[in-house]
Amino acid sequence: MVRCIGLFIGCLFSLNIYADKYVIGAQNLAYFPHYDFASSTDKGVAWSILEAFSEASGHEFVYLSLPIRRLQLELVKGNVDFVYPDNRGWYNSITTSSDKYFSLPLTNAVTGTIVKRENVGKGIEKIKHLAMPLGFTPVNWQQRIDNKHTKITWVTSIQQGFDLLNQERVDGLDLEYFVSQSSTPLSYEKGAFTLDLTLPHNEIPFSLSTLYHKDIISELNNFIASNPELINSIKAKYGITSFEKLSQQLLKEQDLQAEEVWK
Repeated sequence: MVRCIGLFIGCLFSLNIYADKYVIGAQNLAYFPHYDFASSTDKGVAWSILEAFSEASGHEFVYLSLPIRRLQLELVKGNVDFVYPDNRGWYNSITTSSDKYFSLPLTNAVTGTIVKRENVGKGIEKIKHLAMPLGFTPVNWQQRIDNKHTKITWVTSIQQGFDLLNQERVDGLDLEYFVSQSSTPLSYEKGAFTLDLTLPHNEIPFSLSTLYHKDIISELNNFIASNPELINSIKAKYGITSFEKLSQQLLKEQDLQAEEVWK
């Protein structure tokens, strides 16, 4: 009996022998429900998935909230082990995607142009001033910015962006849909703002990245791939649905035809 117990304990030890503590550097932006790593309670869907992985693997994660422009620098310095969110298609002047290892998406963001509900469908020419969180890249708007058709107003908080939009000091706010619905200030009527499907929008995978811990990324990928029901239940808890389902919902709400959607 003692020998059996010893073998059992040995097996448990072998499963967690490589378990360790890692620092995840995250954008210091309240981007709930996707992430808000400065929160002392619920840090969002990515955190919930990573904590579920932590419980299954034995690895411990510490979350460090940093300015967006410092994340990749701290990754290179070794002050953080991972960065979240990251994406193979994002450019920065410090690291390259070919140097990093990326996880499967923890979630997908639906980024687009948030407008006042009564201004849906008025067309891209009406967007003369666009608010955008500082540190983000206006990929879908770059050509119009270069041609001086649209001017960017940088904001340091989502609250500031909504205030400018409500005051009509900007015509749109470049923001993720679920974040816009979660972050709309209580002082504004529910549903006062929405993502305009006739304006630039796209689905963006949010992944965890690292320069050195390929093995942990592989473990995380296996965890995500092996637990689809768990991952979906976590997303559902935060009200995050698929892009396809959201598009159908917004088409109906905005009384649009599929051919009117921005491509």
